[in-house]
Amino acid sequence: MARSTLTRDEVLDAATSLVKQHGPAALTMRKLAAELGTAVTSIYWHVGNREQLLDALVERTVEEMGAIRPVGRTPAERILSVARVLRRELRERPHLIAMVHERGLTERMFLPAQQALVHEVHVAGLRGARAADVVRAIQFQIVGFLLVERNRERSPAQSPAESDLWDPAAAPHDPALARALARPADPERLFLLSVQALTATLLTAASPTGRDAPRASR
Repeated sequence: MARSTLTRDEVLDAATSLVKQHGPAALTMRKLAAELGTAVTSIYWHVGNREQLLDALVERTVEEMGAIRPVGRTPAERILSVARVLRRELRERPHLIAMVHERGLTERMFLPAQQALVHEVHVAGLRGARAADVVRAIQFQIVGFLLVERNRERSPAQSPAESDLWDPAAAPHDPALARALARPADPERLFLLSVQALTATLLTAASPTGRDAPRASR
């Protein structure tokens, strides 16, 4: 029996769930109507045709990605919090993020997080082109790490595996290193480590001793 009431948000919630699980190709008006227990005509009434529905999902994704709020006592801690949330949000929405990218709205989607980073580097004492370089370096680190992480996850099983290549006998001068490299990588820990190290290095430019540090060559 078809539902007597339905809201636009409910339609978008169901469509988002389908796209998250199976990708945009799995999102058909008929399948969405079945998920909601309603008629296809009701879906059209609330969101228009399929392209309009996809546009609405993209707009919603952009809005949701703008809800990142820094937390922490220092600029470095708040930058790390932005990085952690941004990575999590991007990982949870790969199909939706791809749709945003295909519609040319990636920069708009990242703007709120970028603005949050700008605020923190200003608090740290950076201004002008140096501040812009820091914001972009951190942003590139976040996105670049995620791309490498996703690529590793999608790669076929490797033979020999890293655990085979780093048998302790392969590094007799540092068996502890060999044992560590033989274990599976912890992406979350490595991500936080890399962002912390990069942020700490970049923000030294705001300190009296680091203000005149040489800039990277172009």
